[in-house]
Amino acid sequence: MSALRTVTTAVLGVAALGGLSACGSADVTKARVEASLTPTFTNLYLQQQQLLGHPQVTAASMQASSSCDRGGPNVADTGAGRDWICMITWNDDTGTSQEGKFELQVHSSSCWTANGPAKTIGSFTVTDTTGREVLNPVSAFDGCF
Repeated sequence: MSALRTVTTAVLGVAALGGLSACGSADVTKARVEASLTPTFTNLYLQQQQLLGHPQVTAASMQASSSCDRGGPNVADTGAGRDWICMITWNDDTGTSQEGKFELQVHSSSCWTANGPAKTIGSFTVTDTTGREVLNPVSAFDGCF
């Protein structure tokens, strides 16, 4: 009887642990959003700069960073939602510090969609070095963590 009790206890413990790991909302945190947003933005901004003929811009010269907040000071910075606001700062092709407010919709799947300000990152399309209108990689973009 004690062997059956040990097996039953072990099976119930594994089932409870599996059930707890299925709860995904705690995985969406400020730190994880920021840690995902900064390199994604950096890579896409570098693509944009290549299109615009600024190959001298590098991840190191950009020094990008982000600071995110969900829903203001009275809302915990965790969980999925459409109310994430992230400020991204970086150095542009002239070395001038820039800052942009990005609105994020963070999904419970740990993926997100960002929309950036046209004033600092350009419109939905940009003119590349050959004169063609192409999609601006940092106008709207997705990422996951």
